[in-house]
Amino acid sequence: MLQQTQVVTVIPYFERFMTRFPCVESLASASTDQVLALWSGLGYYARGRNLHKASQMIVTDYQGQMPQQVDELMRLPGIGRSTAHAILSLAFQQPTAICDGNVKRVLARWLALDAMIESATAGAVLWREADRLQSHQRPGDYTQAIMDLGATVCTRTKPKCESCPISKDCAARLSDRLETEWPKRSIKASKQVRYVDQFLHIRRDGAVWLEAPSQQTGIWGGLYYFPQSSLIGGVDKKIQLSSIKHVFTHQVWHITPYVIQLKSGKNMLPLSANGLWYNPNKEDQLVAKPAIVDKLLNHWLLQQGSLL
Repeated sequence: MLQQTQVVTVIPYFERFMTRFPCVESLASASTDQVLALWSGLGYYARGRNLHKASQMIVTDYQGQMPQQVDELMRLPGIGRSTAHAILSLAFQQPTAICDGNVKRVLARWLALDAMIESATAGAVLWREADRLQSHQRPGDYTQAIMDLGATVCTRTKPKCESCPISKDCAARLSDRLETEWPKRSIKASKQVRYVDQFLHIRRDGAVWLEAPSQQTGIWGGLYYFPQSSLIGGVDKKIQLSSIKHVFTHQVWHITPYVIQLKSGKNMLPLSANGLWYNPNKEDQLVAKPAIVDKLLNHWLLQQGSLL
C-alpha cells in the first residue's frame, strides 16, 4: 500500500484491510471483488490484485510461510528487487539493501549524482552505494531509518537539511547549488487528456448502476464503474452536471456527468446482464470501485442535496 502512496493516506485502508484479512490464508481465500472493495479509493489497483495473487502463491507453494530468499520473493506478483530486500531486512534481519524512491533521492543528493535518476548508470551507482552502506549489525533498523529519512527529512521539494543527520558530508548540501536540483530527472511526457461522459443511473431508493469490470487489468481492471453511455431510452429525467477533472497517473480526464433518475417500476430491474446496483447509503455494501465513483456521487450530492 505504501508504494506510491503516503502513510497518512494508507493508515485507514491498512487497518480495515488487516481487520478483514488478518492472515495470509484469509486473504488467499477471498474473492478478487472482496479484496478490491477494501482497496477502493487507494488507487494503483494492480497492487491489490498482485497482493491477492501473491497470498495465494504463498499458501499454495510455500505452505503459508513467506519465503526468505530474494529469488523466491521476486517470484511473487508485485514484488521487485527493492521490495524483496525490504522484506528480508525488516522481517528477517538479513543485510539486504533497498533502493526505493526515497532512498534513491537521499543517496543521489548525498553523492550529488549528476546522472539521470531513471538511467541504468544511476541505478548501478545507487544500488552499489546502498549495498555498501547497509548495516550488517542492525539491517532492519537501517532500512527503516533511510526510508524515513527520505520520507520526512530529505523530501522532494522542501528538504530539512538543517536537521538531517548526514548533512555534514552531503555533496548536494556542500555545493553552491540548491539541494532540490537532485535527483536529476528527465522531462516527463505530458499526460494524455481525454474527454468522457459518465452516466449515473439513479434508482428511486438511491442506488446507482455500476457496470461490471470487463477485464482484470488496466486503469480500472477488476473494478465496477459508471457506464459511459445511457443504458436505457425514454428516461424519466436526465440532468447534465457541470464537468469535473480527474487526474490519473498518466491521464487527465475531463468528465461530463449525466444523471438519469429512474422513477418507474420497470427501471428497478438490472439495466444489463453485467453490473450491479450500488447503494452508497448502505455502509455494509462493499463494492470494488474506483475513486471517481464516489467523486461523481459527491458532485451530484453537492448540487442536489440527496441522491433521490
